[in-house]
Amino acid sequence: MADEAVCVGPAPTNKSYLNMDAIMEAIRKTGAQAVHPGYGFLSENKEFARRLAAEGVTFIGPDTHAIQAMGDKIESKLIAKKAKVNTIPGFDGVVKDAGEAVRIAGEIGYPVMIKASAGGGGKGMRIAWDDEETREGFRFSSQEAASSFGDDRLLIEKFIDNPRHIEIQVLADKHGNALWLNERECSIQRRNQKVVEEAPSTFLDPETRRAMGEQAVSLARAVQYSSAGTVEFLVDSKRNFYFLEMNTRLQVEHPITECITGLDLVQEMIRVAKGYPLRQKQADIPINGWALESRVYAEDPYKSFGLPSIGRLNQYQEPVNLSKVRVDSGIQEGSDISIYYDPMISKLVTYGSTRAEALRRMEEALDNYVIRGVTHNIPLLREIITHPLFVKGDISTKFLPEVYPDGFKGHQLADSERQELLATAASLFVAAQLRSQKFLGNLRVSTSQQEQKRWELSVELEKGVHAVTVSSSGSTYTVELAGKSLDVTSEWNLASALLPVSINGTQRTVQCISRSPGGEISLQYLGTVYKVTVLSKLAEALSRHMPEKVPEDTSSILRSPMPGSVVAVSVSPGDTVAEGQEICVIEAMKMQNSMTAARTAKVRGIFPFRDDA
Repeated sequence: MADEAVCVGPAPTNKSYLNMDAIMEAIRKTGAQAVHPGYGFLSENKEFARRLAAEGVTFIGPDTHAIQAMGDKIESKLIAKKAKVNTIPGFDGVVKDAGEAVRIAGEIGYPVMIKASAGGGGKGMRIAWDDEETREGFRFSSQEAASSFGDDRLLIEKFIDNPRHIEIQVLADKHGNALWLNERECSIQRRNQKVVEEAPSTFLDPETRRAMGEQAVSLARAVQYSSAGTVEFLVDSKRNFYFLEMNTRLQVEHPITECITGLDLVQEMIRVAKGYPLRQKQADIPINGWALESRVYAEDPYKSFGLPSIGRLNQYQEPVNLSKVRVDSGIQEGSDISIYYDPMISKLVTYGSTRAEALRRMEEALDNYVIRGVTHNIPLLREIITHPLFVKGDISTKFLPEVYPDGFKGHQLADSERQELLATAASLFVAAQLRSQKFLGNLRVSTSQQEQKRWELSVELEKGVHAVTVSSSGSTYTVELAGKSLDVTSEWNLASALLPVSINGTQRTVQCISRSPGGEISLQYLGTVYKVTVLSKLAEALSRHMPEKVPEDTSSILRSPMPGSVVAVSVSPGDTVAEGQEICVIEAMKMQNSMTAARTAKVRGIFPFRDDA
């Protein structure tokens, strides 16, 4: 956390972090001599940089000319062409309306990418495959662009199907020196936003890396760039690469470049802003080892690979005790995840001398990351980094929809993994039973009866019921199920968020999310949370007589998948709506979502709601 904090306004961004007057007042109040703008909000706003200069405050970033030139995707593309940088075919002007968008898309040829001229971070971007999607994409992209950047101008270009997204980190000073600091592979995305990044890329050969780096530096020189910046490219299967955009700021994923080069990019930005020349030459920039970054989000990965979640972090523990693990976050236990900001919790970074080592460390770090109170995307992150295609490096920007065409369903258990989970749940149940019988290590009621050493249990997992026998010997439980025997050993500290166990010698870290008196246990195992019910034989027999809870009938309900603000209502009282027809638009966490009818129905009425509802 920061040494000093200044409130700049209420939660909505247009009243706080995008409110230049409030930021300038905070600068005057603290006597700040320089401002590092971070990753978003005003970090690429030329007017903010001008106002800082007028106050005699240093902007730790490029000058306003570079921000303006590269911040406008239309102008940046023209400059890139002039600098002999490979560019994507498309329309170089501003698209005026939906009708013109359809005409231009037809001339370019589908599919096309509609995106905000002043945008970034996946906001204000839509892919269109036909005229109808172009009209809808134009509407949503312009609204998101206006909301996120205060600029609703759009451009259209050819969408390169199934590419990789690879970016080059550049660093330049005010003395004409410019370097490329190798690449970052950012192809694992959802909704055009990055999820997992790595450096270097498994795909680039030295020749392509050099060519991309030299073109990135050429573009930086063309706008007299001075600071850290990123030139993003799309790369096809034959290693042809095309300029996408230049981000005139520090990227969220910059730590992985720091890991493999040994450079502190924020320090270098501060030095450049002060007027110092770069201390390195291009030949001094190494690729040492491998680094991975997982973006840990407060999102439900089972809904569109990540629907934002809100709530309070009632328990939070970062895996910073592990070797070569870095966690960059701006939250702590007790923090609220609200609808007003991007749902990112942290950036989880691991480093190794080889890619395999970095992957192994990431797997361990995800297993040891404790997040309670909000839904998070750790199940998806762990599945990505352990998937055979990702391990092989065989990826593209379509990785998620191709690997999970029916949506993400969590880890699919192999038979051996299912047995490990069943054995762990049964052992945990017995450990909890024994602990409840003791006080300060002794039996609560002293009797001559021997302490129980054997339990016959019924364990239910994913609608399958398994007969299990557990025998105890110290801290080890021997579990017999389906004709096999598994020894489960642990310290059984049930008050700890993390539960390291050894199952027939295999080390696992599981998390007990919850336990109920009725034997219901939620266990996070291999990243995914499984609901297991463990009962004694008697309790299992009696449970058959319990009435089942009837699920709620939601066929006539249109329920928002997340809290947010209603920004548009598309129907009127008395309208008959068809299945799939838009009813309203919800805005949350800087994204707009269309709510559609699940079946044909008639609108009875529209009731008043507050602007912030």
